Amino acid sequence: MADKIFNVLFLCTGNSARSIMAEAILKREGMGRFNAFSAGSHPAGTVNPFAIQLLKKLNYDTSFARSKNWDEFAVPDAPKMDFVFTVCDNAAKETCPVWPGQPMSAHWGVPDPAAVIGTDAEKMLAFSDSYRMLSNRISVFVNLPLTSLDRLTLQKRLRDIGGGTDA
Repeated sequence: MADKIFNVLFLCTGNSARSIMAEAILKREGMGRFNAFSAGSHPAGTVNPFAIQLLKKLNYDTSFARSKNWDEFAVPDAPKMDFVFTVCDNAAKETCPVWPGQPMSAHWGVPDPAAVIGTDAEKMLAFSDSYRMLSNRISVFVNLPLTSLDRLTLQKRLRDIGGGTDA
């Protein structure tokens, strides 16, 4: 199991900002150990330009970024997820599809930077704050000894990373 590559899905309602940023962060931080994906229950259809601007500023590849429905990951030929994280409170309250393989899940709620009303500088600050929170959580996650923890211990650690709440 040491060579296993884990599939991780980040969920948010619109799949336009937080889940996209989380996907980008894990693609970089977990390269070779994790495959990152994101989706939304009611996708916005486009990725928020502030999210793209911030990711590009931080030298992330954004060619993957598209707003998509979480149903794409609930079909039989979709990648089997090992972990599913909700990153917005709305998605955490929704009834998620049944994910093949019964992945571990946790809620890592992050304030919605797209909801900020203000100047472009204020909006970019909100996106930077959300990015920082996601980056910190993902950094802890990728450094967990996933292959040596039992399922209950791992589930507790995943909840702790997100502040102690389940998805």
